[in-house]
Amino acid sequence: MKFFPEKLNIPDKRMKPFIDPGEIWELIRGTPADKASVKAVIAKALDKNRLTLKETAILVNATDKDLIEEIKEGARELKERVYGNRIVLFAPLYVGNRCSNDCRYCGFRVTNRNALRKTLSDKEIVTEVEALEDNGQKRLILVYGEHPEYSPEYIAHTVDLVYGVKKGAGEIRRVNINAAPFDIDGFRTIGKAGIGTYQIFQETYHPDAYREYHLSGRKSDYEWRLTALDRAQEAGIDDVGIGALFGLYDWRFEVLGLVRHTNHLEACYNIGPHTISFPRIKDAAALDIDGRYMVSDEEFTRLVAILRLAVPYTGLILTAREDSDVRREVLKFGVSQIDGGTKIEIGSYSDIKNEQQNLNKEQFKIADERSLAEVIDELLSTGYLPSFCTSCYRMGRTGEHFMEFSVPGFIKRFCTPNAIMTLAEYICDYAGPGLAEKGWKAIDKEMEKLDPQVAEKTRERVELIKGGERDLYF
Repeated sequence: MKFFPEKLNIPDKRMKPFIDPGEIWELIRGTPADKASVKAVIAKALDKNRLTLKETAILVNATDKDLIEEIKEGARELKERVYGNRIVLFAPLYVGNRCSNDCRYCGFRVTNRNALRKTLSDKEIVTEVEALEDNGQKRLILVYGEHPEYSPEYIAHTVDLVYGVKKGAGEIRRVNINAAPFDIDGFRTIGKAGIGTYQIFQETYHPDAYREYHLSGRKSDYEWRLTALDRAQEAGIDDVGIGALFGLYDWRFEVLGLVRHTNHLEACYNIGPHTISFPRIKDAAALDIDGRYMVSDEEFTRLVAILRLAVPYTGLILTAREDSDVRREVLKFGVSQIDGGTKIEIGSYSDIKNEQQNLNKEQFKIADERSLAEVIDELLSTGYLPSFCTSCYRMGRTGEHFMEFSVPGFIKRFCTPNAIMTLAEYICDYAGPGLAEKGWKAIDKEMEKLDPQVAEKTRERVELIKGGERDLYF
């Protein structure tokens, strides 16, 4: 959908700052969270309606234990209604850690003289992708430091390179990007490479806090980063991801900042973010923050549940920054995507000798070091359906088209059969006997939940997969 404000006689708010700290704090401080209002907000969310800032503030301000439990239960129920028990799996691939910014929470910061700087060569990228494919990965997010070396042309080149790697039954079907903001022409260059989601985290939505943590480099420009995904939209990249780094500022403010960002994108482009991420501060080389805004496990669980209710159709990403216990708990309340088998040291997927994490070669320390097979095993054991599905992106169901399919509740209808087929591929190509047995039982169970006609078509395709065919989807 194109936006022509001059024809509608309304202000053009694209690519302009949209965060008003005073407005957000006024909502936090002035919005009561009584039992009736909390219940009303949860009921609205369960009808699959996105919440306003004020309604989100009501949930943020709920501190009564019983009300917090109601929020969690509401999030659990909403996730089931929209997404079912499906969990999408992916892996990050760090291409390079050169960086020209000085951010006080990041191991890549330019002032970290102990950092071991490395950019993967083309040959090394291929080797890393082959190692990821050997483990069964189908979805990657490529991560780059912010440095002139990582230009739009270079990023587009690495995307093409990754898509071209085929090893055995392995292939990467979706390449997402986590990289610096660019101008419209730069985003256009990257978009032509056929990327999936372009992900940029604001880190903190509070302007003063932002300036406190970002000491130099292009990233120190708050407004340039805040409006980055507007430029991506203008360039034709309609599948974007937002996020905040929790622990830099008050978590309540950041939750409302994420919702405000969602509102802005929908108001200007009729397309909300495809995903929201909510990483917490973790140990990193040269980490320099005082910790006064660190988020507890209890607060973290609450904020995930609140986000699920606030944005019913937006994917929520939980990363291996969190340990397995926290991930196990938070999965219940709204998360739809996680990484598995994650390694963030440059070149570590193919380097089997590198068994110890080295903070001087990483952006931060991860907490969940389990293999992809171990993550899948636990998901199956706890009733989830692991998925490597990429069909929406490849069928053109992105951006506004994605909203057309997702808002009426089609995600569950499309994604469960596709998840079943990608799990069947994983079982046939990569699973050991025990995991395979558990996987086939899960598939049989999921088949029983499907509409009979959809189930029949899915069974037919699973049999084709068992016979050697690959990449079948609805």
